[in-house]
Parts: sequence; C-alpha cells; structure tokens
Amino acid sequence: MVDDEPLARRRIQSLLKADPEVSVIGAFGNGREAAQAIRELKPDLVFLDVQMPEMDGFAVLADLADTPMPTVLFVTAFDQYAIRAFEAHALDYLLKPVKRARFFEALQHAKEQVRLRQENHYEQRLLELMKQVTPTRTRLVLRSGGKLIFVDPEEIEWVEAAANYVRLHTRTEVHTVREKISAIEQELNPETFLRVHRSIIVNLDRVKEVIPCGSGEYVILMKNGRELSFGRSYRDRLEHFLSKIGASRRPGNGGFTPISLEGH
Repeated sequence: MVDDEPLARRRIQSLLKADPEVSVIGAFGNGREAAQAIRELKPDLVFLDVQMPEMDGFAVLADLADTPMPTVLFVTAFDQYAIRAFEAHALDYLLKPVKRARFFEALQHAKEQVRLRQENHYEQRLLELMKQVTPTRTRLVLRSGGKLIFVDPEEIEWVEAAANYVRLHTRTEVHTVREKISAIEQELNPETFLRVHRSIIVNLDRVKEVIPCGSGEYVILMKNGRELSFGRSYRDRLEHFLSKIGASRRPGNGGFTPISLEGH
C-alpha cells in the first residue's frame, strides 16, 4: 500500500488483516519508494493514494509503464480524481475515510481480477510450452473457452477471422479462439493452406472449384458446398497456386473457365 498519511496506511492494514488470503508485503509513504518497491516486489495488488508529495499516484503508474502492472485500487479523499483514476486503468476507486463494507466489496473484486490474470498467465505459459513440444503442422494447440484444444490441421476445412476471434471450421465442428488470423496462418502448412482473403484461409485439399465472377474477383467452391470469397488483392496467390497444380488457363483480362481442383 502507498499513502503519505500513516493513519490511512494503518487503516488499510487493519482491514486487510481480516482477509486470510491477503499478505501485506510493503507499506510506503511516498511515490518514489513505492515505484521502486513495486518493480522489485512485483505485488499482485496495490492500494495507491492519489495525492502525495513529490510523486503522486498517477506519476507512480506512469513511472511503471514499462513493467507488468499490478491490479491497482486508488484511495483518496478527493472524488474529482475518479475519471483520471480509471483512465490510468485502476480497477476501483475508494474515498477516504474508507468505509468497511465498501472496502471489502472493492477487495473482493480486486482478488477476482488478480485470480483471472494469474489463470490467463498460467494458460499462456502452458500454451507456449505445448507449442514447443507439439511439432508444428502436426497438431495445432489453441486456447478456447478457458481450455487448451488440439486440432488436426487435416480436419480444418477453412478458417475465418471474426473481430478479435478466429473460427476454425472442421468437418465436424467449429472452434472459436481469441487469436489473429495471421498467427493461425503461420501455424499452418503453406503447401496445404492458402490465404485467399484478409479474413479467410482455405484448406486446398477441401477446395472443389475456383470460379471467376468478373472484375478480377473469384469465388471458391468448397467440397462441402460452401462458397467463399477470393479477395482481389490475393490474386497473385491464386496465380501461384494454379501454376503449381499445372492449370492450363490462368486468370487474365479475358477471364478463365471454372477450374476443378478435385484430385489435384
């Protein structure tokens, strides 16, 4: 906790003693000491006063911008700082004198936030480890809905980007993961998977036909009957692919007839 008023620090410490899940690892009376201690001790949660001499609470957070930020609860006697507190990514804002019920409400919220951050960090570490021990392009290891899933690339028919998520359409189900489509593209075998649109990747083994639609645009017909757009800016990729499979006619100004890709 960080507060230049000894009475306020003792008040917070007294309230925290009532929670067996919380251990106080430091109490500081000025921002400079606090910033250094946060760097060294790496606490999960910080109670941070706004107004302090030399270095106020906002300056402390600015000083820590290049380090992993703990969950922050601002504590102050002045409510005009509320908007700035949330702009500084504080989880909550407590007004002095801190009321017991309000304090424990904020503390419970903070503990939940800390727990979520720890779980996400653990999942990310586990995901990175699984990618190291799982051969690339043999199985994809993805995080979905709070669990790790393993996907056989051969089962993927096509991939689509949807806002901050990616959907992997397999023959039997759809997996939705919070990932960029460019990251998924790097995990897939370029000999089998082709980016045909800024938001679409297709499994070439599951493509039936490429059909011209005029104006340099094309539609990909999948073996399951699904039609997908081929982005005009990805035309060079189509040219390259057709040259690899030995197609006798290429997209040109005069167009080309539909090309069947079955058995390629």
